[in-house]
Amino acid sequence: MALKVLSALDAAKIQLYHFKAIIIAGMGLFTDAYDLFCIPPILNLIGRIYYLDHHNSDKCSVMPKETQYKTTPTAVVSTLVSIALLGTAVGQLVFGRLGDRAGRRRVYGLSLGMMVLSSLACGFSICKTRNCVLVSLGFFRFLLGVGIGGDYPLSATIMSEFANKKTRGAFIAAVFSMQGLGILASSIVTMVVCRIFEVSSNEPKSETPDEADIAWRLILMMGAVPAALTYYWRMMMPETARYTALVEQNVVQAAIDMKKVLDVPMSEIAEDSPIRLKPPAPPHPSYPLLSKRFIRRHGVDLFCCAATWFLVDVVFYSSNLLQSQIYHRFIKDNNDVNGYKIAFKVARFQAILAISSTIPGYWVTVYFIDRIGRVKIQMLGFLFMALVYFAIGIPYKYYWSDNIGVGFMALYSLSFFFSNFGPNTTTFIVPAELFPARFRSTCHGIAGAVGKVGAIIGTIGFFWASRNEKDSGKPNPVRMTVALVILGVVCLVGLVLTYFLTRETMGRSLEDNEIYEDELIYDA
Repeated sequence: MALKVLSALDAAKIQLYHFKAIIIAGMGLFTDAYDLFCIPPILNLIGRIYYLDHHNSDKCSVMPKETQYKTTPTAVVSTLVSIALLGTAVGQLVFGRLGDRAGRRRVYGLSLGMMVLSSLACGFSICKTRNCVLVSLGFFRFLLGVGIGGDYPLSATIMSEFANKKTRGAFIAAVFSMQGLGILASSIVTMVVCRIFEVSSNEPKSETPDEADIAWRLILMMGAVPAALTYYWRMMMPETARYTALVEQNVVQAAIDMKKVLDVPMSEIAEDSPIRLKPPAPPHPSYPLLSKRFIRRHGVDLFCCAATWFLVDVVFYSSNLLQSQIYHRFIKDNNDVNGYKIAFKVARFQAILAISSTIPGYWVTVYFIDRIGRVKIQMLGFLFMALVYFAIGIPYKYYWSDNIGVGFMALYSLSFFFSNFGPNTTTFIVPAELFPARFRSTCHGIAGAVGKVGAIIGTIGFFWASRNEKDSGKPNPVRMTVALVILGVVCLVGLVLTYFLTRETMGRSLEDNEIYEDELIYDA
């Protein structure tokens, strides 16, 4: 028979603590999005400060009038993004495994602490010469990525193990939707900081003032604030009842911990008499991670979760980086325009895109995830993303390369909507529901790390596709056509994998989803 504490978790009504847990668990995802989307306007400022049209790579205190500002090279942008993604992959593997070995709660605060300290360190970045700034910024962004990566499996696992089975998908999706708020927050903070610095500057508006070197650092450091504010509450969270009962095998403590956070009568979660497992469970798993027995029971699920996450991240991060090619069409980076104005306009562009497509995609998923299921949403997202990329990519050379306007932007916005109302969200949810408690965080981390490898490939592919033509300064239309069509094909592959391999987890308890796990038999 099932443990009463687990049955009570599955049947628990929605309570205040569920919403509190969403905010606490979502701060890592908030920081992830903040860090990713504050980089484009920041790199515009860095380009104004450190990339000048003369041979001195250091920032001059007084710039000659004939100085021509340049943008940060695409290779530098891609490298900084890739370094953070590499750190994220490492963090997902390391913290995912620690979450199963040492407990979710014990390492949860560590990942958040790394994010806070690394965000602050990114702002300091030690020095003021170009090479030193970029190297130190890359190093601290790697550490930031490690902390962010650790938050992925821990947040998803903790939320899945606290939630009831009827609304579990919506709760995990709500945690992931904090990314949308992080995107919007990064844009708002960037606009506010740039406006304040612009108004308070005494230098000519046609130049980039010396204080701009402080502005971009302050924007990065502000990302640490919301994460730091939730650190105390994260440390006060009890261990999840499922981990305590199934992994640590302390059913009494699991009931006590559950009582602390959920308004459930003790009589409904305490066992009537002492219970034990038959046969007695060993202190370690009966079969190790990635053993033949593990592969036989969970290999297909792990492959499917990792593969679909890989595919969607190739597309998602390529799409994010494509923004730089789009807003350059609308935002002219002329030398007579103040650098603050350029960063402000880029941030405003990102905010409009987030409000119109990205954030709605997250919340439509929250509403429908427990109504139509994970598999259907993931298939729907992959299908419409493929259609969008084909619609943009096939005629790109002949039409879109010279006509990026309302039509292009509408299609581009749809790609973000169906990414979030689709595989970008569901690939975060499903690994937290499929695997046994003793492997849940680890498997989520493995799937996420494979996904970040796809993200790195996406950034490298973007670098290849966005190489400018010598005369026009625009991306090579042939390369862009090939890249966009490839993204469409990647989405179709994700659709096929989802249809044939992904198992639906909607409306079932986590224990029921572990269909290949050894059956637990209890007696009084």
